[in-house]
Amino acid sequence: MIRFFAWFVGLLVVLFLLELTPPVQTYFVIPWTNSLASISTFIVTLFDPNVVASGNVMRNNVNGFAVGIEAGCNGVEAAIVLVAAMLAFPAPWRYRALGIAIGIAAVQILNIVRVISLFYIGQWDFAVFEWTHQYVWQALIMLDVLVVWLIWVRRIPPASDASPPGPPALAAG
Repeated sequence: MIRFFAWFVGLLVVLFLLELTPPVQTYFVIPWTNSLASISTFIVTLFDPNVVASGNVMRNNVNGFAVGIEAGCNGVEAAIVLVAAMLAFPAPWRYRALGIAIGIAAVQILNIVRVISLFYIGQWDFAVFEWTHQYVWQALIMLDVLVVWLIWVRRIPPASDASPPGPPALAAG
């Protein structure tokens, strides 16, 4: 358990520092954030054609309400926590890779729901928007990370009880 925790914290530090570097911001975080706004806007326009995306902003052209998706709201940090937990946990690499892929998808799908819900809540009541944004959705996204990780841990096959590989033991007479 201590080994897992040490690896987890170490990976968190490395991944968060890496996320803050200009190349990662320029070539990954900003494009991802803009894509999140575009994907969310695309889904909303299926029901409301008055919504447009511009960069990281979703805007209602009728009432002018807009939300900007910023760092901490783009799901990248939640995905980093999930990736660090899956990399730190002792599991076969193929399970880690599959868990990371499915886990990031789960986090990002919920984050799209988050962005869309906040877009509509903000148009309804800005005070409720602020509270929901700061407390409810922050907790739900991290709860999603925890649940995805726990499901992944339960699906990892148990470690084999067989002896370690090596030459076969000789039978005594």
